[in-house]
Amino acid sequence: MRVKRYVVDSMPDALQRIRVELGKDAVILNTKEIKSGGFLGLFSKKRIEVIAATDNTFSAPKSPQPPTSIPTQMMMEAKPPLTAVRASYTDAQISSKTNVLELPTTTEQRAKLKPDVEHFQEPIASRTKQNDDILIDEVRQVKELFLKFSAKESLMRTPEPFQLIQRRLLEQEIEPDIIDSLITNALAEQTILGFQWSEEQAAKAIRSGLLKILHNDRPKALSRDIQIAHFVGPTGVGKTTTIAKLAAEQVLKFNRKVGFITSDTYRIAAIEQLKTYATILNIPLEVVFSPQELVKTFKLFADRDIIFMDTAGRNFRNEMYVSELNTLLKENGNSETYLVLSLTSKYRDMKAITENFSKFKIDKILYTKLDETDSYGSIVNIAHDFSLTCSYVTNGQNVPDDINEINENQIVDLIMGGIGHE
Repeated sequence: MRVKRYVVDSMPDALQRIRVELGKDAVILNTKEIKSGGFLGLFSKKRIEVIAATDNTFSAPKSPQPPTSIPTQMMMEAKPPLTAVRASYTDAQISSKTNVLELPTTTEQRAKLKPDVEHFQEPIASRTKQNDDILIDEVRQVKELFLKFSAKESLMRTPEPFQLIQRRLLEQEIEPDIIDSLITNALAEQTILGFQWSEEQAAKAIRSGLLKILHNDRPKALSRDIQIAHFVGPTGVGKTTTIAKLAAEQVLKFNRKVGFITSDTYRIAAIEQLKTYATILNIPLEVVFSPQELVKTFKLFADRDIIFMDTAGRNFRNEMYVSELNTLLKENGNSETYLVLSLTSKYRDMKAITENFSKFKIDKILYTKLDETDSYGSIVNIAHDFSLTCSYVTNGQNVPDDINEINENQIVDLIMGGIGHE
C-alpha cells in the first residue's frame, strides 16, 4: 500500500495529481480543509488536504539498468559469425517472415483499413466520456464530504466567545464562508493588545458585519418616477398577491392611477386572481401574448401614473424561457424589474434563480413568506453574492397590509435570535 498526502487549492487539482502519480485505481482516504500562511491564524489561505492511497503490489516495471561491463574478448567469443546466422535461414523462411511486415502502400489499401480503425476509435471515445463522468462524480462526492465536515471543523477553530454566534448563523443557513469572513473581520478590527472578547462584544461585532452586508444606498421602495414595475420569478412565490399589495398602496395611500398587465397566459387561475384585485381596486387589466401587444398596451395606459406587470412563473432553469421573458421587459420609459423570491425556498435554488435572471435587467429583490419560515440567512447570502437592492418583504396574505420596506436591523434581529441582548 502506497499512501500520499496532497495539499491543493481545489479537488480537481488533487484528483488530477492522484491519477497521474498513483494511477486510476487510487482511492481517497480522507479530505479536510486546512489554512496555510497568514499571521497568527489570520488572513490565512484556505486549502484542501487530501490523503490518497493505491495498492502497488503490481508495481510498474523498473527502468532497465545498464549492463555491467564485459571484457571485449568474451563478447567477441560469444558473438556468432554473421555468415552462420544467414546460413541458418533458407530463402523461403526469409521470404515468409518478410511477408508478415508488409504494410498497406496504396490509397485503396488504406481506405479498406479505415472502417476497422474507426471501429476501434469509437469505443475509445466512449470510454473517455465514461472516465470523465466518473471523475465528475468523484469530485461531487468529495465536495459533499468536504461540506459535511467543514462546518464542524470551522467551529472547533473559532474563539470561544464567537462559537454560540457561529452556531446560530449556521442554523440560519448563512454560508460558512460568509460566517468565517464575519468572524475574521471582527477579530482583525480589534487591535488592542490582550483584548478579551465577551459574548456580548462578539455579538455586537458580528451584528455590525451583517448590517454592512445588507446595507445599500439605493432607494428600496417604488419611486414616484417609475412608470413601469415588472415582477419576475419562479412559480409559487406569490408574485400576483405582492403586486396587488403594492398597487393597493399606490391607489389608497398615494391616490395614483394604476394599470395592470399580465403575460402569465399559462395559468388561468393567475389571470383570474389578478382580475379580482383589479375589480376591487378599480384598476384596468390587459393580458398580452407578445412584445407587439405589450407596446400597444403601454400606449393604451399612457394616462396611468404607474403600471404593474405580472409575468409567468415557469421553470427558471430553462434559459429559453428566461430569454423569452426578457423580450417582454424591454425598457419603456422609467422601469424597474423586481425579482420575487420566497424565503421558504432552499438557498441553492434561490441562488440559481438569481444567477439566471441576473443575465438580464434585474434591479431589486423582493422577499415573500417571511411569516412562513424561521430561517432568514438567505437574505444575507443573496446580498453578499449579488449587487441587488433588497426592496420589500411580505409577511402574510392580507392585502394591502402584509408588506413592508425591508428593514436591515429587523432582519439582523431575526437572524441573531436575541444573542447579545440583555
